[in-house]
Amino acid sequence: MAKHPQALHPIIPREKLDFGFDSSIPKYWFGGDAFKSRFFDALSVIFPPGEKFFMTAVRDFRDRVNDPKLLQDIKDFNRQEAQHTLVHNQFNDHLKTQGVDVDYLLKWLNKLLFDTYRSRYSREYTLGITSALEHFTALGAHAMFDKRDVLKEAHPKVRAMYAWHAIEEVEHKGVAYDVMIDYAKVGYALRIWTLLHTTLIFPLVIFKFLNFMLKHDGFSWWQRVKLNAKGIWWLLKPGGFVGPLYSHYFLYYKPGYHPWDETEQPGYEEWLQAFNLHRDPVEASELMRATMAL
Repeated sequence: MAKHPQALHPIIPREKLDFGFDSSIPKYWFGGDAFKSRFFDALSVIFPPGEKFFMTAVRDFRDRVNDPKLLQDIKDFNRQEAQHTLVHNQFNDHLKTQGVDVDYLLKWLNKLLFDTYRSRYSREYTLGITSALEHFTALGAHAMFDKRDVLKEAHPKVRAMYAWHAIEEVEHKGVAYDVMIDYAKVGYALRIWTLLHTTLIFPLVIFKFLNFMLKHDGFSWWQRVKLNAKGIWWLLKPGGFVGPLYSHYFLYYKPGYHPWDETEQPGYEEWLQAFNLHRDPVEASELMRATMAL
């Protein structure tokens, strides 16, 4: 078994959290911007089927695991993913009050992940996709808490949901990877191929869901084209949401890479200290931002 870097942060499932999703959250909660709001709304819809897929892919190999520490990490990983599903479903219910056909999108994605991927690809391949997607979600944590303050204009309750989710992704970012390398015995070629696969399909699904919602909102085809062009520039421009993450993304291609090669995570300690005051995720998000002067 390969010797991996040690996890810097313990995996701590945080349950029974209340984000207070209600009518005070406007449709375009991200500074009134339709693209940015629906971009993150699309992510929220993706997460429940995605988390279920992650847990299933790891569970495929759990019986092979004989390391007590990793077995406990898998258990805590599953508990965190289950809470992510619960909270994002609560937010998705909020989207339903806007008339968005969330159930159609969920059905479509469940069919892709469980009817297509689970029947077409090997269990090793689906675990490789899981590890690659966990890499993407950990990248998101880097983007949310740096000095650019990309969520500055977001509604505090929704911002808090993504802050909490990002913090927990940091804690368990090595679990699927360790199972993949040590017990599924996925080699370098398959690890990289599944990352390439994920790099293609993940943004395509986001944009499919995003534009489904923009169309529901009444934007014409040409209006959606213009919104997407402006939004893609926001994502990819130098200093944009995704731009500074390229160096982190490409580390995955390094032979011998491990998620815990990167231990620096802006905002983690500040969020944890704030959350431990009253276990209020909205308060934790805002106190973290104040401490970091975001």
